[in-house]
Amino acid sequence: MKNALKIGALMLLMGLSAYDSQAQIIVRVRPPRPRVVAPRPPMPGPGRVWVEEDWRPRGRSYEWHGGYWTAPPRAGARWIPGHWSHRRGGEVWISGHWRY
Repeated sequence: MKNALKIGALMLLMGLSAYDSQAQIIVRVRPPRPRVVAPRPPMPGPGRVWVEEDWRPRGRSYEWHGGYWTAPPRAGARWIPGHWSHRRGGEVWISGHWRY
């Protein structure tokens, strides 16, 4: 019985975190892209991928996040850059993600 309660609580927490991650911030006017001109740092090692600058949710708005080098989560993964998407009432930032 205790194991069933633990599993149920874990599933509830996982469900709530999945629900929270689907929240979207709708803005009526896109925030202006910062005019930062910085050279891309050299690749730190073989097999790294450059993830372009993009917007990150912060509170009820977005903040600009600089690009960075990272290792793909698995072989053959490809980074898909984020983009703005029109929604009822404004624009929503669709974050970049890995495609397998």
